Amino acid sequence: MYDLILVPIDGSPTAQRGLDEALALAARLGSRLHLLNVVDARLLIAEASMAVPPGDVLDAWRLEGERLVRAAEAAASARGVKADSAVRCEPGMRVCDVIVQEVAACGAGLIVMGTHGRQGLRRLTLGSDAELVLRDSPVPVLLVRDPANASR
Repeated sequence: MYDLILVPIDGSPTAQRGLDEALALAARLGSRLHLLNVVDARLLIAEASMAVPPGDVLDAWRLEGERLVRAAEAAASARGVKADSAVRCEPGMRVCDVIVQEVAACGAGLIVMGTHGRQGLRRLTLGSDAELVLRDSPVPVLLVRDPANASR
């Protein structure tokens, strides 16, 4: 049904719930996973007062992304699921736009990702990459809600 499933991960418990669901689904369907970590270079603006050069920060974030996708690939392998991965850094682009761009580039037929399930003011102020992916995705999106964060 879905030969390739795109799974964005960022190391958060919410993203882990999405990964866990994607692993279970891929194991049942015989699908492959494309694991994606997006380095959000826009966060450097919030860190403008740092004493560390921005390039060094981005390099550190890329290395952390590589570590995250390698760990997720190992988890997939342990479940008998084939996976590949990518770490993307597209300065000036929103995370949601990079995810939608990646689904087209890799040919995935489904995106599985975690969502905080925020409501009210927190949703308006913090935004939701998951919601924006859902709106713009050319393929179906399975959002996995993190019950630990649902009431926040």
